[in-house]
Amino acid sequence: MSDTYYEFGTAAERWDRAQLFFGSKEYTTAARILDGLVEEAPDQVSPRLLLARAYYHSARLVRAETELRAVLELDPVEQYARLMLGRTLERQGRQSEADTQLRMAAALSGDFTPAGGA
Repeated sequence: MSDTYYEFGTAAERWDRAQLFFGSKEYTTAARILDGLVEEAPDQVSPRLLLARAYYHSARLVRAETELRAVLELDPVEQYARLMLGRTLERQGRQSEADTQLRMAAALSGDFTPAGGA
């Protein structure tokens, strides 16, 4: 596919197309579309979060981490971004950093159970 395919249409049409590709587990294609949307509207959380998810599912963990941190700069209490950042850090073998993010995600979701059960 040419780059023009990823740039074709309105932002809303490209958002819909990216969601379709993501839903079809075509994460790399979804990311290519979302890259343009994020560049056009860097302050919008939803496209960045879906882009981070696409990167995560395609094992581009450094890029996922970068996008998740950008989401959290825009919205520090975005619980799902905290959870994903924790999972992304875990997959990179950075457990102590992951634990911090996972605890914050749990607190934001209202789960105040201490780690380890009880």
